[in-house]
Amino acid sequence: MEAILAIVKNNLKKPVVAIVLGAALGLILGLILGWLVWPVEYTDGTPEILRADLQRDYLRMTIDSYNRTGDVDAAMKRWDNLGAAAGSTFVGLQNDLGYLDAAKVREFGQLVQSVKGAPIQTAAPEPGALSGFSSLIFYAAIAVVALLIGAGALFVLRLFRRGSGTVTPVMQATEISRNIERTDYQKHGLAPPITQTMTTYVYGYDLYDESFSIDTQGGKYLGEYGVGICEKIGVGEPKKVAALEVWLFEENDIKTATKVLMSEHAYNDPTIRAKLEPKGELIPLKPGGEILLETANLQLLATVVDLEYGMGSLPANSYFQRVTLEFAIWPRATH
Repeated sequence: MEAILAIVKNNLKKPVVAIVLGAALGLILGLILGWLVWPVEYTDGTPEILRADLQRDYLRMTIDSYNRTGDVDAAMKRWDNLGAAAGSTFVGLQNDLGYLDAAKVREFGQLVQSVKGAPIQTAAPEPGALSGFSSLIFYAAIAVVALLIGAGALFVLRLFRRGSGTVTPVMQATEISRNIERTDYQKHGLAPPITQTMTTYVYGYDLYDESFSIDTQGGKYLGEYGVGICEKIGVGEPKKVAALEVWLFEENDIKTATKVLMSEHAYNDPTIRAKLEPKGELIPLKPGGEILLETANLQLLATVVDLEYGMGSLPANSYFQRVTLEFAIWPRATH
């Protein structure tokens, strides 16, 4: 997941990708607002934009009213309100008379032909077809949604195809941690730790912040521990990390133990030291160094397995190119 986030973040920095993605999200948001939040409301419309079944109801009422009143002008005005859908609606009504008499429907058709001077269009509509403006909106919306889905799928596919050929800092860090052999503490006369973890920071891993759970073999939760970026120097990206913060939390202890692991330059800089001192004990990072954190019932040993400084215009030994730490947790001896 972290690798995926890194790939996405790097691609979003490209203006073209950001513009395309922003436009697609804007269109999707517009459809949601226009169709669900603030849908279009029609007022003073004509029956021409209604569904086919509602158009038949309208024509059925028109014919019934004419049969009762004999008002030809009103009947023809209502017929005209159906617009281009009038003929197909009349054809459909002949197969769905409802409460009307078939003879009365035929008489009304003859009246329309005599007044309009042309035969009624007898072509039946396609099954399930929508009429007029409603049909246009419906199919246009389907086309837009299909286009957005297709464009989004193509964008994601290309994004991951490009990302699959690139070794990201996250991937590098994971591979380094996987290939380093863990310490066999039993050879050093120590009991096996409750848990043992290898973690690596690599230059460019700007979201480096890892945490791990402490659980007994029986599944009992004891606490957590982790490490993350604490301080950077210089400007620009990727971050030039000058300090890491290691922490240990125990469920039965209200205080979290923390220590700050600093580069050689940062440790000797009074300004940086003053800024980081409130976070915990300051320790200069050295290859092979060991850092001990303790809570009421737990102790964490962090060993510096590998350390390499970055090179550049900044002072020597000021920021990390690579740091690999090995964490091991034991119960704390009580007296």
